[in-house]
Amino acid sequence: MPFLRFKGFEKDFLKKISPEVIEKFSRIVSIPKEIIKIELLTVETITETPLSLEIFMFQRAQEIHDALASVLHDILSEHGYKNVHIFFVMLNPSFYYKEGNPLK
Repeated sequence: MPFLRFKGFEKDFLKKISPEVIEKFSRIVSIPKEIIKIELLTVETITETPLSLEIFMFQRAQEIHDALASVLHDILSEHGYKNVHIFFVMLNPSFYYKEGNPLK
């Protein structure tokens, strides 16, 4: 269920790297690949903004977040994207709803 939301990237590039991103993310977090969602945000910038990767997920140990950020940075850097802002938005299961009911 984690959502990886990329901003400022090309769609074809994200399709190309998605299998590697999903594989490594799944391994680090120990979750099934099928629940990882990758999205490309289309935004209209008003002021100059950096490329970014927003990761919406439930809280994990700091070491897991650090490992994810490092691996994702490495993948993007290998393709010439060295200055991407990567940040986490922590979700709370009691405020995440499926079929109208909070997760427990």
